[in-house]
Amino acid sequence: MEKVGPVPPRTLRSPETLRTVTLAYRVMAYVTGVVLIVLCFVGIPLQVWADNLVIVKYVGTLHGFLYIVYILVAFAMTRAVRMPVASPRTVLVLLAGTIPILTFVVERWVNRSYIRPALAAAGPASPSGPGTGTTRTAQAGPTSH
Repeated sequence: MEKVGPVPPRTLRSPETLRTVTLAYRVMAYVTGVVLIVLCFVGIPLQVWADNLVIVKYVGTLHGFLYIVYILVAFAMTRAVRMPVASPRTVLVLLAGTIPILTFVVERWVNRSYIRPALAAAGPASPSGPGTGTTRTAQAGPTSH
């Protein structure tokens, strides 16, 4: 029987998946933040002072849906960059979509502290695929002059 040595640490994500998850997090952080700002600084004042419920009704519902998506994407990102699961930092990332403007602050902090180092450690993406500088050229058929 062969003696098995220590198991090497498992890589959670390939570089391409890591890039996709972190980009999805950044997009959802900004979208959720903007919708929450519209809700809090436009919709709620209109509801209170103008008796207008249109923005609160639709933007509030949209924010609720987007916040659920944000939670899922943010949790996937925390796992991808190996942020501790039950830490106050992870809880802060997950709750950032409930306080106006906080999503922008937390996104910048997470990007600087976790995303950039994780992407640097993951190494370059594979040489094929979109955005890699490789292009397919159409073959020109015979032309007549």
